[in-house]
Amino acid sequence: MSTFFIIAVLILLFVVIFQIAKASEYVAILKGEEKSRKHDNKINGFLMIAFLVLGLIGVYYCHEILKGRVLQESASKEGEKVDEMLHITLAVTGIVFIITQVLLFWFSYKYQESEKRKVFFFPHNNTMEVVWTVVPAIVLSVLVVIGLRNWFIFTGEPPKNAMIVEVTGKQFGWIFRYPGKDNQFGKRYFRNIDPSNNSLGLIWADNKELNQKADPAAYDDIVQEQTMYVIKDRPVKLIIGSRDVIHDVGLSHFRLKMDAVPGIPTTLWFTPKFTTAEMKEKTGNANFQYEISCNQMCGNGHYSMKGVIEVVEEDEYYAWMAKQKPYYYGAFPEKDPSATPPAPGGAPPSSPDSAARITTASVTRTTAGDHNNKLK
Repeated sequence: MSTFFIIAVLILLFVVIFQIAKASEYVAILKGEEKSRKHDNKINGFLMIAFLVLGLIGVYYCHEILKGRVLQESASKEGEKVDEMLHITLAVTGIVFIITQVLLFWFSYKYQESEKRKVFFFPHNNTMEVVWTVVPAIVLSVLVVIGLRNWFIFTGEPPKNAMIVEVTGKQFGWIFRYPGKDNQFGKRYFRNIDPSNNSLGLIWADNKELNQKADPAAYDDIVQEQTMYVIKDRPVKLIIGSRDVIHDVGLSHFRLKMDAVPGIPTTLWFTPKFTTAEMKEKTGNANFQYEISCNQMCGNGHYSMKGVIEVVEEDEYYAWMAKQKPYYYGAFPEKDPSATPPAPGGAPPSSPDSAARITTASVTRTTAGDHNNKLK
């Protein structure tokens, strides 16, 4: 019913405007072309002033209504710098907008057609050319320098206590990898990728054809899909890549983004300010999630390429990490020492490659504490 009413109002408004236009044509014929034109100019001049006043009031009103709703507070400390750049840009462009709009509409009213005034033309003015070329160039250069300074911070080296997470884009999802007890990522090779049990192509075994040797650092890596866990107030460095086409890690709540390019790792770091639970309270949304979106068109399923970031307290993170098993044991559960029956006489199980692997003890609470010390 409401839709029908809106359509009816729009049709009625169109009819009214059409009738007013037709009536103006008839008045012009009766009064004479020149007299009618001068009369219309005067009316349009007043309408310009009315539109200027109402327009500026509308802009201010919309700003007050939407302030804090369209752009929520940045959820990262580094994102505050991005918000600062946005506010500076809006202030500069806002001042220019107000000045130019006031002059545009005021001039339309003040310098409307008049028999007492003749039009003055000037084809060129060097002073004006210099002013409106040099001043914008200086202002824009300052904005660019501020942006470059922040860019070098975001993509530079993070603090020494930063945790490291590898982010890999694929059609159409995200894969996250954490280093194990050795605090090192194992090597990977794209020809080793197997979507069923080795989605990153980690080098777990020797390959004579490719002249590869198994990388011991790859045995204890933790791999998760779609959900990434990070710690509140702990810097996190993302090592970003892609398994197929170009993607883009979009972190709108943290005000950052970075391309994920096949074969060319990129980096980005930030420091979360609020846990997911705290953001649920701040936003009043019980279903709130920090989102990782793909900001680069990457195929038919681009719209569905969403990941989740869980920001938690430090204790919660290590409790979660203690429950995770190395990705290697997920692919080869028969080689998981915790799943192997004890040897006769209670002797601990052993395997030929046990010296090259990190056992599940790497994800116990004690080991988590060691890992924490290494990060610090």
